[in-house]
Amino acid sequence: MTIVRLYIDPGTGSMLFAILIGLLGVARFAFKGIWVKLRFLLSGGKQKENADQAIPLAVFSDDKRYWSVFEPVLRELDKRGIDCVYMTASEDDPGLKQTEMSHVKTEFIGAGNKAFAKLNFLKATIVLSTTPGLDVYQWKRSKDVKYYVHIPHSPAEMTTYRMFGIDYYDALLLSGQFQIDDTRDLEAARKLPAKELVLTGSPFMDEKARKFKERKAAAESASDSSEKKTRTVLLAPSWGTSAILSRYGADFITDLLSTGYHIIVRPHPQSFTSEKELMDKLMAQFPDSEQLEWNRDTDNFDALNRSDILISDFSGVIFDFSLVFDKPVICADTEFDASPYDAWWLNRLPWGLSVIPRLGAKLTKENRGDLKKMIDDCLEDQTFTESRHQVRDEAWAYQGEGATRMADYLEAKFKELTKKEEKA
Repeated sequence: MTIVRLYIDPGTGSMLFAILIGLLGVARFAFKGIWVKLRFLLSGGKQKENADQAIPLAVFSDDKRYWSVFEPVLRELDKRGIDCVYMTASEDDPGLKQTEMSHVKTEFIGAGNKAFAKLNFLKATIVLSTTPGLDVYQWKRSKDVKYYVHIPHSPAEMTTYRMFGIDYYDALLLSGQFQIDDTRDLEAARKLPAKELVLTGSPFMDEKARKFKERKAAAESASDSSEKKTRTVLLAPSWGTSAILSRYGADFITDLLSTGYHIIVRPHPQSFTSEKELMDKLMAQFPDSEQLEWNRDTDNFDALNRSDILISDFSGVIFDFSLVFDKPVICADTEFDASPYDAWWLNRLPWGLSVIPRLGAKLTKENRGDLKKMIDDCLEDQTFTESRHQVRDEAWAYQGEGATRMADYLEAKFKELTKKEEKA
């Protein structure tokens, strides 16, 4: 008797499970649609006229950490009396607790594939989101949504999304001209139709800047000039095989601890999903102590505000830190592999990595030997200050006006789309 054993590797098994969950979600919402129509027929077609009315503006957030990206825009839309529904895939999203905005309804729509299954059958005039990958993986364009608008959650760039991340959006609201240039080059390389690209600024950065200014003023008025403060170093890398923790791992944290400075390690949230084994190993090897802390706050403001210098790789956090907080960065050369990202199509260094020499020092295998000296030199050298300000102007247009300009665009686009519908 021959026994045949089939082996499915964990990655394939995970993918098949995700497909199964997605299909079950689709079936559930398809059945729900049939049931709604059946009830309508059984009631003699006498349901309320607005029962199946489209949401004017739906905002989708795949993670609670993006509430700070959407909140300034939602506040501005609420002031104008524009009805919005904020849909989140995080059950503990701080947005679910907001009660001040009467025109903003918040809703937890389930995690992962359950959320995407609902979005795939959504009825809305406009959907606004930071989530890349629309119409690429589980999240499909709904036939009952007229317009999909994307805003990046960082002013870094558009080319370090995973491949095809923004291809199927209708419009992008951007903070820098380089983002427009890169997107147009991607469209040309892949022969895609041109999207609507609008330079609006960054409400997310504006809000951080406002908060930082207030905190700085309060700290200066309460500070004791005689008090000596231990320097704080923030390690906040991206995730994936090209990121610091994947490339250098425990050795790099050991090097940081040897400086004697206080160390905050803030991995990218995706690391705890995609690199869970590595995170578990590092956190067990380097537990929280007086010198080291692991930071997993939803909002990164406190970690950035408390730190004197940032060490990162190609993460967009370098722009939050250097452009808002006006502090130096050290960027580790992890030999960035562009193959999983949209940057591969352009055959050039992503803009964010190309400007690193203007923001701070570059950490390589050759100069890693004296990390403490590099940190000290960066903190004491003022030569990067002017170039940081130049990069800020390139990456962050219309500073302080982002929420107003985004709301202006969304309001005008809604009127345009509904007018077309009325004529049709």
